[in-house]
Amino acid sequence: MVNARMLAYQILLHLEQKPSQPERLIRAMLDRHRGLEERDRALLTELVYGVLRWRGRLDWHIDALSKISPKKIDPAVRILLRLALYQILLLDRIPPHAAVNETVKIARATQAPHVAGFINAVLREAIRREDRWQWPSRESAPDRFLAVTTSHPLWFVQRCLRDFGFEETLGICEANNAVAPLVLRVNTLKTGRSLVLEWLASQGLEAEGSSLLPCAVKAVGIRQDVTKWPIFSEGLVQVQDEASQLVAHLVSPEPGERVLDLCAGFGGKSTHLGILMGNAGEITAVDQSAWKLEQLKENARRQGICIVSPLAADVLELPPETLGSFDRVLLDAPCSGFGTLRRKPDIKWRRSPKDPYRFGMTQRSLLAHAAKFVKKGGVLVYATCTVFSEEDEQVARHFTEDFSEWALERADGFLPESSRGLTDGPFLRSLPHRHGTDGFFGARWRRTG
Repeated sequence: MVNARMLAYQILLHLEQKPSQPERLIRAMLDRHRGLEERDRALLTELVYGVLRWRGRLDWHIDALSKISPKKIDPAVRILLRLALYQILLLDRIPPHAAVNETVKIARATQAPHVAGFINAVLREAIRREDRWQWPSRESAPDRFLAVTTSHPLWFVQRCLRDFGFEETLGICEANNAVAPLVLRVNTLKTGRSLVLEWLASQGLEAEGSSLLPCAVKAVGIRQDVTKWPIFSEGLVQVQDEASQLVAHLVSPEPGERVLDLCAGFGGKSTHLGILMGNAGEITAVDQSAWKLEQLKENARRQGICIVSPLAADVLELPPETLGSFDRVLLDAPCSGFGTLRRKPDIKWRRSPKDPYRFGMTQRSLLAHAAKFVKKGGVLVYATCTVFSEEDEQVARHFTEDFSEWALERADGFLPESSRGLTDGPFLRSLPHRHGTDGFFGARWRRTG
């Protein structure tokens, strides 16, 4: 009989072999095994995200426990050990012996006979050690201490220590490991926040209005598939973090305008722009991935927004003379994504120390090209979901210095009054440990010449 642990193992093995989106893999697996009980569906999600979140620390435990060289442990065997150690060391509600027995069963079904014995020995030793571990020294090796105990890449911790100092780096890492709340953007074309809160309460779900945005709802601890809710399928809400929602407010489009959304992805911001425009005007949503644009079209249809036109294209190859000029252009630039680790913990294991610089250079090219589509007097907004300066502030400063016909405008003049504290000088800047949101950056310019 298929159980949650076996399914979690299969998903984690898939992620090890081919970078994918964990959320999509989990949803596909649950659709394939509709007979799973609700508690097993919740356990599957918990195990996948828990192992991804704590992978670095779990590997440290494995290397400390193993009597063979860490390099000789097969990736599939390491995944089984991570899966079991997460349950033994970091979950309270699963008895350790149950985690060991279930993992050994999976090993016997999927690995060579001797592997089950190796896994059993490592896990039994972990149970015997209890909390007696020789952690790296906080005083003499603060970077290694934080990397191990908070499960982050050493290079990431070293970067943050340089930019933020010890205490704030600790706060960033702890916030990254917290389970992010479910945030819903209310579709004001169809309903109001109070009605959404009433529906959630009628289902026995605890939620509250966002303190940052008048049209957002936050809920903690919900493990249901939101896409199955009628308020979602009827387009009354869209899942979108508060910081991400602030980007459309930074654009502040008006009804009837022409808006260009570059790197639009699944259309979270495109549809939000459409709502702010009262579904009047024209939005061209560009993305290189045609499959993402199919999802964008479905999102727009579900929310009743008819002014979004998807366009599959490479942004850098878009001809300005063909598309014409726009009142407002949003560049939601590709980035390392380190502001979204609460929701996408796999990112930290897929990036390298050079990625922030590489993304930053790409963003400079994209921003210079995006500017060509803005008419005189029009607005250009650049946004990322990262915490690294070479991907956000350095790119914005470079553009401001090199393009004299553009005036940098203060972000707080365009954000809802309740969220104007999420700024840093002229920029929008949110950080998980300070604001309880994803980490986002935004800059806004107006074309003066």
